Amino acid sequence: MNGRTMAARVMAVVAALLIAAPAARAQTPEQDAARAMEAWARLVDEGRYDEAWRQAAPAVRERVPLPAWEASLRAARSSMGAVSGRVLESAEGVPAPPGAPAGEWVRVRFVVTFARGAAATETAVALGGGGEWRAAGYFIVPRTQASDYAAPAGAPYTAEEVTVNAGRHTLAGTLTLPRDAVGRVPAVVLITGSGAQDRDSFSPLIPDYRFFRQVADTLSRRGIAVLRMDDQGWGGSKGDPSAATTADFANDIRAGIAFLRARPEIEPERIGLAGHSEGAIIAPLIAAGDPRIRAVVLLAGPSRTGNRIVDFQVRDALITEGLAGAALDSAFAAAAAARSAAAEVPWLRWFLEHDPLPVARQVRAPVLILHGATDRQVTPDQAPELEAAIRAGGNRDVTVRVFPALNHLFLPDADGTADPAHYARLPEKRVPAEVLGSLADWLERHLR
Repeated sequence: MNGRTMAARVMAVVAALLIAAPAARAQTPEQDAARAMEAWARLVDEGRYDEAWRQAAPAVRERVPLPAWEASLRAARSSMGAVSGRVLESAEGVPAPPGAPAGEWVRVRFVVTFARGAAATETAVALGGGGEWRAAGYFIVPRTQASDYAAPAGAPYTAEEVTVNAGRHTLAGTLTLPRDAVGRVPAVVLITGSGAQDRDSFSPLIPDYRFFRQVADTLSRRGIAVLRMDDQGWGGSKGDPSAATTADFANDIRAGIAFLRARPEIEPERIGLAGHSEGAIIAPLIAAGDPRIRAVVLLAGPSRTGNRIVDFQVRDALITEGLAGAALDSAFAAAAAARSAAAEVPWLRWFLEHDPLPVARQVRAPVLILHGATDRQVTPDQAPELEAAIRAGGNRDVTVRVFPALNHLFLPDADGTADPAHYARLPEKRVPAEVLGSLADWLERHLR
């Protein structure tokens, strides 16, 4: 889960306690709400998370304990650095979320810039009553930066900018094609993990991490075409990810597969999928219903429901914050209650309930499962669980490899961590050649 990991994404939803709601005509003084939220956001800028919590709406304080609140904000903000500017983008009235307190609700959006050069869209949801505005929700999502997706000088492949029609929206991507190929070539579609990422699996939260650029380069040098696309609503892609689920993202990948099958350079019966984290949930969903898929790679793929995964991640994060005993149990119970209250968010509801194992049993294409031994987001003991489920369905072509001292991002990390801010501080942001070589060797055998 590049950038905002699955844990950070869920914690952000929990902290916000707000579902994405369609805009309604404002019935409140939006500018007053915007000024109040700007002043409140400065507390977050300054790292005064405890004071920001005390000034939040009572419903937030009741459902999200201070330690969980601080952990969520720290995960979202610490790797971005100091704020250098904030500009109001919009302020509009919205309906109250289901089960939310009565009052006037205004959604305020800012564009925030940071001293390190990154930018983000910041959303604060204000709850008004009696002339007072309090924060009832908070989200911050990094904005993509312009990237160069051209092939490196001297590469034995080309890199073509493409647009994929996904029905109600289009997706921007890059198709790398081997030069001097004789006849049609095999191809792989890369599938990103949770959180907004570009086609390289890049997010400003983790500078210099571009896993999928490395994968595309490695495979295309082996004679395999690669399609990688910006996530919905990110980079050059259109769409509204706030209303989408993992199943909707799977439809985006199906559109990419259809795009490849229509290309004259691609052999339509030799297409594989490689998904990382949430992408490793999506790949089996597609392969189970498409017998033409030739090979599937699951990178740090979950075998358990989202509820089980998040239970582990939240408890692990609270322990990292220093909680133990009754305080840990109390904070964990409060976070679980807040998660339940926030589960009307389409993505979260689908993720929490989805069980990957019944889908895995339906996959008939050969499967490669790769995992990092120090992954504390999707723990490595889930790799053999996936293998067992796939084999139980009658598929015997399953390979598993777990890499020592690599984390969820397949980066060197001997201790492992569930904290995205820690990822940003890792000295090495390039995935080791051993991982890329294992992936490429296996795909070359199964696609050729």
